[in-house]
Amino acid sequence: MKKGVQLVKRLSPSLSTIFNFNSATHSLPTTSPWWSAAQHRGVKVNAIHLRTGNVIEKSGRIYQIVESEHKQRGRGGALMQMELRDVDNGNKVSLRFGPEETVERVFVEEKSFTCLYTENSTAFLIEPETFDQLQVPLDLFGKSAAYLKEEMKVRLQLYDGRPLTAAVPKRVTCTIKETQTPMKGVSATPRYKKALLDNGLTVQVPPYLDTGEEIIINTEDDSYLGRAN
Repeated sequence: MKKGVQLVKRLSPSLSTIFNFNSATHSLPTTSPWWSAAQHRGVKVNAIHLRTGNVIEKSGRIYQIVESEHKQRGRGGALMQMELRDVDNGNKVSLRFGPEETVERVFVEEKSFTCLYTENSTAFLIEPETFDQLQVPLDLFGKSAAYLKEEMKVRLQLYDGRPLTAAVPKRVTCTIKETQTPMKGVSATPRYKKALLDNGLTVQVPPYLDTGEEIIINTEDDSYLGRAN
C-alpha cells in the first residue's frame, strides 16, 4: 500500500483525476494478472512473409525478429537472413531460412498503457482500466523514447506478460524551445530551419515558426507535420 501511495503522490493533479486515485482506497499492485495470460500459438507461415517485430518459435525457443533481409545467392537461390532475439535470455542469434520454408509464428498480446513518468532508463506505465503498473526499459521504445511524457498513451507488445516492444503515438505535440533567427541580408528564404524541441530533439521546421510555438511531429521520422491547434 505504501508503495502505491508514494507513486500516486508523484502524479500531477490531471493524472490523479483521470485515474480517480484515492490514497485511502487505491493502491497500485506490483504484480499484474495479465502477466500469466496464455499466448495463442500462431499459424505456420512461409519465412518470406515474416517481418521485423514478429515472434516465432524455432527448436523449442521463442524469438523476436530484430532484422530480416531477403538475399539472392545467384544460382544457389534466395534466402532470408534474420537476426533474432531470444525472448527468454535476450541473446541474439543469426539464422537463415529458405523463402518458402515453414516457420511457426507466435501471436503476441497488444495492450494500451499510460505513461506516468520516466526516470533514468525506465518508463513507469499504468494500465488505465485495472491500475496495474509496469516498469519497462526505455530501450523498448527505441529512438522514440525521447517523445515520452506524462499522460501519453503508449502501446506494448507482450509475450507471456513480458514486454517485447513499445511504441509511442505516431503524431505528438511538441514545443519549440529554441530556433534559428533569420540571417540579415540574406534575400533567399530557406525552406526549413533547425529547431530545438522541449524534449531535446532537433528537427527541421518552416522558417516562419518561432520559439514557444506548439507543433505536431511525426515520431517515426521526426518530421514536421504542422502547427498544433
